[in-house]
Amino acid sequence: MSRRRTGHHHARKVAAAAVAAVAAFGLTACQGNGDTQAGPSTAADSRTSGSQGSGGSPDAEAKNGEGGAAALEKTDPKPLRDGAGLYPRAIRLEHSGKDNGRVLASTVVPGGGNGIGAIQESTDGGANFDQVGTIADPASADGKGLCCSVLYELPRRVGDMPAGTLLWAASFGQDVPKADRHMSIRVFKSTDVGRSWTYLSTVASAPNANGLWEPEFSIDADGNLVCHYSDETDPRHSQKLVAVRSRDGVSWGGPHDTVASAPVSDRPGMAVVRKLPNGTYVMTYEICSDDPKFSCVVHYRTSPDGWDWGDPANLGTRPQTADGKYFKHAPTLAWAPEAGNPQGKLLLVGQVMYNADGSKAEGSGRTVWTNSKGGEGAWKEIPAPVAVKSDKIDFCPNYSSSLLPSADGHQLLEIATDYDGGVCRPYHATDGI
Repeated sequence: MSRRRTGHHHARKVAAAAVAAVAAFGLTACQGNGDTQAGPSTAADSRTSGSQGSGGSPDAEAKNGEGGAAALEKTDPKPLRDGAGLYPRAIRLEHSGKDNGRVLASTVVPGGGNGIGAIQESTDGGANFDQVGTIADPASADGKGLCCSVLYELPRRVGDMPAGTLLWAASFGQDVPKADRHMSIRVFKSTDVGRSWTYLSTVASAPNANGLWEPEFSIDADGNLVCHYSDETDPRHSQKLVAVRSRDGVSWGGPHDTVASAPVSDRPGMAVVRKLPNGTYVMTYEICSDDPKFSCVVHYRTSPDGWDWGDPANLGTRPQTADGKYFKHAPTLAWAPEAGNPQGKLLLVGQVMYNADGSKAEGSGRTVWTNSKGGEGAWKEIPAPVAVKSDKIDFCPNYSSSLLPSADGHQLLEIATDYDGGVCRPYHATDGI
């Protein structure tokens, strides 16, 4: 997420004013190693290697009546929850025994100055949601600020945490006065399907007043829990992407840059990581810059093991359609199975879609892309389940929307935010892929 010298820095200031106007909590622009119990990851980990879902097991889907032979169903968008909710994430439980098949969603929610994480649950494949849990931390109370959360189900044991343990992490403290500000990324865990949450660890704490944003979890090829995040604290970079890893979810080490551009003003951010069945990891992110046409354009790059992403100065590849359309701002990525294609397909969404000439595309806010070649080549357009109406470019409309394909790859659940009067609300809907 970009916050200085870019469109998203302007969005951050707009968001602060807008949130204050609706008595929200001041969200200003969402944006050592442990024990050795974890071993090498397996192909099964590929289906849960991110926070926004990559399909699920056939057993989990059968429980909810969504097996491979189920008829496609399109649902109209409706609110995920009453009131505001930002930065949505959704997962389908796949490693939780009798609870497999439940869909859980998280949002960052205003709370009269006390930012909280809200956990919603669906037992009918995403048709209806009810709130089942809350994450409230003194680190985000009293107007300190909360941003950009992630929700993740462990696909394997990590330290003392068995497969099925839920993790939630977010950025804390962005609204503390600069003289006293030291942002952090804090992690909470749940062992009861999101009903209750306890503090687990702090991934990183800022050494200065600049930001740490947008955590994203994955499991690397050696079984380590990896946290990717956007880092503003390095004076050599306005912002860069960093990864750290842990053997137990408690102690974190090995920080290294994954994307760090040579121009100081460039701002790689908002990483989302998915693992393909062949073991390749794919990361999408935005790079905001001083380029008027391509600032905040979406990029992707790959890794053979989920830890080594190559030269950080290699900014990756810009995905585009056959006619040259491209996304800008706040991308998210999902994986879905595809008949006849062992590697399945990727699904990508960004906040705004542009034509090759730099003009806003007609389907912006209403389009998701698919790609069946691991990201290579041209991407194809499909209708987004949630059609976002607002054309503002700020912290709300279609901002970091969540994509959750069904286990059979036939349906797509999307959670996207849009304005309802002065309130930024999350909406959910499903459609065929």
